[in-house]
Amino acid sequence: MYASGKYSSRGPALIPRMKTKHRIYYITLFSVVLLGLIATGMFQFWPHSIESTADWTLEKRSVHDAPLFRLPVSSPIPERGDLSCRMHTCFDVYRCGYNPKNRIKVYIYPLQRFVDEVGVPISSTGLSREYNDLLSAISDSDFYTDDVTRACLFIPSIDVLNQNSLRIRETAQAFSMLPRWDRGMNHLLFNMLPGGPPDYNTALDVPRDRALLAGGGFSTWTYRQGYDVSIPVYSPLSADVELPDRQPGPRRYFILSSQTAIHREYRAELERLKEENGEALLLLDKCSNLSQGAASARKRCYKGQVFDYPQILQESSFCVVLRGARLGQATLSDVLQAGCVPVVLADSYILPFSEVLDWKRASVVIPEEKISEMYAILKSIPHRQVEEMQRQARWFWEAYFSSMKAIGLTTLQIINDRIYPYAARTYEQWNNPPVVKWSSVNSPLFLPLIPPRAPGFTAVVLTYDRVESLFRVITEISKVPSLAKLLVVWNNQNKSPPEESLWPKISVPLKVVRTKENKLSNRFFPYDEIETEAVLAIDDDIIMLTSDELQFGYEVWREFPDRLVGYPGRLHLWDHEMGKWKYESEWTNEVSMVLTGAAFYHKYFNYLYTYKMPGDIKNWVDAHMNCEDIAMNFLVANITGKAPIKVTPRKKFKCPECTAIDGLSLDQTHMVERSECINKFASVFGTMPLKVVEHRADPVLYKDDFPEKLKSFPNIGSL
Repeated sequence: MYASGKYSSRGPALIPRMKTKHRIYYITLFSVVLLGLIATGMFQFWPHSIESTADWTLEKRSVHDAPLFRLPVSSPIPERGDLSCRMHTCFDVYRCGYNPKNRIKVYIYPLQRFVDEVGVPISSTGLSREYNDLLSAISDSDFYTDDVTRACLFIPSIDVLNQNSLRIRETAQAFSMLPRWDRGMNHLLFNMLPGGPPDYNTALDVPRDRALLAGGGFSTWTYRQGYDVSIPVYSPLSADVELPDRQPGPRRYFILSSQTAIHREYRAELERLKEENGEALLLLDKCSNLSQGAASARKRCYKGQVFDYPQILQESSFCVVLRGARLGQATLSDVLQAGCVPVVLADSYILPFSEVLDWKRASVVIPEEKISEMYAILKSIPHRQVEEMQRQARWFWEAYFSSMKAIGLTTLQIINDRIYPYAARTYEQWNNPPVVKWSSVNSPLFLPLIPPRAPGFTAVVLTYDRVESLFRVITEISKVPSLAKLLVVWNNQNKSPPEESLWPKISVPLKVVRTKENKLSNRFFPYDEIETEAVLAIDDDIIMLTSDELQFGYEVWREFPDRLVGYPGRLHLWDHEMGKWKYESEWTNEVSMVLTGAAFYHKYFNYLYTYKMPGDIKNWVDAHMNCEDIAMNFLVANITGKAPIKVTPRKKFKCPECTAIDGLSLDQTHMVERSECINKFASVFGTMPLKVVEHRADPVLYKDDFPEKLKSFPNIGSL
């Protein structure tokens, strides 16, 4: 007891002393940590280098206010451009490093006025308006950084857009004096008018070491593929003249030539074509009766008749773009702005941004030696294709040619895609006008081999007024384990859907969408309610499919997400007697289509069907109330080059309650129209994309004499 009392009396005296010690220790530790965090934050936001500058804008720093830099006569001269340079040999990608946004950082050198030892500037024009706009656009973009230590790419503020205004030797010396030049490594130069008389080289003559060149007149001899970037020659008319967007279609003239400095041999060929084809070809030249100046630059003449330029370009289906002293011509930009299809006759010319742009969709390239055949070549192009090319030409101009900002940022994006190829823009993003926001959907051609099972699928049921059959379909589909949502497309504008209390009670969300018009294409609209990758399109009378058959179909689709996976199979055949295609619904082992009355597919194809279906197919389907399933088969086969997949042995799909009056497929003219559909669609597509296969996917053991509990899908229907 005594010992216990002694311990108790000492305990209270020791505890306060220990607390005081710890308190001082923790306060000191906390102070050190806090000071460290403050110092780290200050370092994070403090300029990291004496070379860092304020944001690059001419409002803050003009050419006249820029510091003067006098180049010694002994300044080094860079080597000529290395034609063997590629991204892996002359570009240091490690400067770019990893960043979460997968975006390169671009540093613009501060403005300086470079002069030689006697004070003569290296350029007769200084900083042009175009180069000012280019640098300002880059400085306002997400690519820009004012921290030189973070930069992946360096752009000099030395304007070399027009070689005619440069002193070649002194400009090269100015490059070599840049603090980060390092033989031009990771430096980007913009040049639109290369070369000079008499030979007019197709690349900038200024020695530039290993610097990348964004050039406006490359030939196949001077272009370093995958390293340089071919850019357009900017047309000043883009900023001064606004041409309205004209609807594609036939124009007053078939071919128009508007260039004024055409070689006499080419002009003679064009005049001969004019004699042969008359009013279909308009051959313009400069106006000799007008005084020279800005006004005359916007006029063109033909036999005393004066035309406004570039407005006259909108009056022709095709516009000739011939090589001049230089390969690159500003006329190309004017032609694209007018929505006129450019006919490019410039052998070895590297078209602008051809690394990413598909020029076959917007232009016609003809060898110079075939200029005499130009009219016949252009006449062989179908009208529908000409309209698509007119539309694409105008969009190319709007997206990539319309301003120095568009040209500069497109150039940087191309370089960015090389450095971060896993985050690069796709062919579709570069070449398809942004009619639809595609960010919410991925193309199944680039999905993982097997999409995950977890998200499940969305069942889309198209219905009109067969309510009893519809409810039975909903009840059966709700039993499928992978069903995530059920979407009913109510296609009857004269009758309201049943009250909510009358609908079957199911365990997944059920949404009813009412359409504005009774169209078969409504089943393939990309509804926002479809959140899964997989879609099951099913009619309101398909009540015979079991949950095992539907689940198995979904599992097959997971392995082939770019295919149509369905149950009713159909075939197309060539009728030799009639000389056309025929629709076949008899029972055969061959399949080239699966009906979308019960089929799985990727929701990406809803976007393509609704917004990218070629020609007038979609409107034709809605007008005839038939063949939307054949149209979808054509679309998917044309995109993927693959056949559909039929699953399970079932071939017979019959609704017991459906009569000839109710069932659209039982109409007497149905089969005839189906054959007409195939021929119509083949004509629009310009080919027959459907593939014939003898293939069917069945569950393992489904016919074997095994206990049902050992089978994953025991309830598979027979023929």
